[in-house]
Parts: sequence; C-alpha cells; structure tokens
Amino acid sequence: MNPGGDLRQNGISIRDQFLSSLQVQALRDCAKTRESRGEFVAARIGGPGAEQRRDGIRGDFTCWLREPLLAPELELLEQFEALRLELNREHYLGLFELELHYARYPPGAAYARHVDQPRGSRQRIVSLALYLNPQWQAADGGKLRFHGVERIVDVEPLGGRLVCFLTAGREHEVLASQRERLSISGWFRRREPAHSDRG
Repeated sequence: MNPGGDLRQNGISIRDQFLSSLQVQALRDCAKTRESRGEFVAARIGGPGAEQRRDGIRGDFTCWLREPLLAPELELLEQFEALRLELNREHYLGLFELELHYARYPPGAAYARHVDQPRGSRQRIVSLALYLNPQWQAADGGKLRFHGVERIVDVEPLGGRLVCFLTAGREHEVLASQRERLSISGWFRRREPAHSDRG
C-alpha cells in the first residue's frame, strides 16, 4: 500500500507488514531490555511545568528512543529514513527530523481523544504508529480510533502494521485492550522557523 497516495486521499495511510515478524519480535526484545533498565515511565499530560499523570485520560508507559540504540532500532531508523524521503518526494512536506518512543499499554489502559500537535507548535507534520503485537485478535481491542467529520475509522494494532497520518487537527484515541499493547509511536517534524526581532 502506498502511504503517499493514502495521505493524499484522506490524510491516513495504513501499511501492513512494514515490519517482518522477526523484526517485531526483535523490537519487542528491545523494549523488554529498556524496561529492565527502568527506562519506561508513566506518560503524563499537560504542558511544560504542568505535567501530570491522569490514568483516566492516558494510561500508557513510554520510553524515548535515545542513544545508545540497539541494533534492531538502528535498522528501524533506516526504514523510517527511506519513508521520510518518500513522503518528501511525493508531498513536498519538508520533513526534517524524527522523534520516536515506545508506548506500552497495560490491559485496560487507554488514551482519550486528543491531537498530537502541542499548543503553539506546528513542527509535527506526520504522526506514526508502528505496532509490535504478534497474533493480535479483534477481541483484544486496543484499536486506534480516528474521529472524522463524517465518520469514525478504527484501526487494529496488528503486529508489523504502520499507520501514518497528517498530524494537524487529526483527533484520535486509543481504545482499551484486553492484553498488553505495544507500539513505537512518533512524528516526522519540520524545522521551526527562526524568529526575527525586526518588525
């Protein structure tokens, strides 16, 4: 499935088997390694200086992908770099950098309806969700739900599936699941334009 074409049509792209089952397992192992090091923290909501944990709004635990990266993570970054170049070539989006984190949802955890663009910032252009859930079943829940003007779109978090969507104004939520739900989420970003003091 061509992510560029889907983004052009409705602002959402779904690409199945972006990762092989071996890659999914390797990245799951990476997440376990980082969790054993204590690198996962309870996700918070709110702006800088006002962050707070609100399980009823957001119940996941996150770990940012920072150096030193493990070998499967480096391989993933190469795939995302190819995707960045593809999106820039097809859409002239000016995507410059990538920020990524693991997101682990314990059973019953969810993330209420929200947008990914922090208030006052327009850097995030394309949002990404890459799922690391082998043998996921519909009864397990945990869907990514998009809220559109005319309809709701639900996407199951199948292992190896990549979801890309245009960030600005795109309201979405993560529904509660019956088992642990693991993903790598993040954003392709533009550079923030330099501000001038001259009027």
